[in-house]
Amino acid sequence: METESVLVDAMSAKFVLRPEDLSVVVASNLNADVLSDLGSALAGSLGLAAGANLNPERRFPSMFEPVHGSAPDIAGQGLANPIGAVGSAALMLEHFCLPDQAARLNKAIEATTAAGILTRDVGGTAATEDVTKALIDALTI
Repeated sequence: METESVLVDAMSAKFVLRPEDLSVVVASNLNADVLSDLGSALAGSLGLAAGANLNPERRFPSMFEPVHGSAPDIAGQGLANPIGAVGSAALMLEHFCLPDQAARLNKAIEATTAAGILTRDVGGTAATEDVTKALIDALTI
């Protein structure tokens, strides 16, 4: 594995100009917050991106949350994309050494998006509840 130390402004440029050169990015909390927002926006929406703040030594708890955070500006309107939250749960399951359960969640995300059940932020018309129901239905298959 090759590693490289890059300042956050140069890394932002890499995200935009040469994303194919990136596989894993490790950064401090502040810089990772900026870069994860940029990366998910470039991928199509902040609503799609899962996030994990890992403590690899497992001495302290790790935290799993969607990149978009709580999005209080759209709370209660049925506009939030739940995929980032479900993807974060999959990351948590992987961290807990439960890869089969994580894979089930990821397959549910794939099935839901492939079926075109999408929220407005990614060009769909479905409400938060519709996408959530589709994800749950895909888990029961």
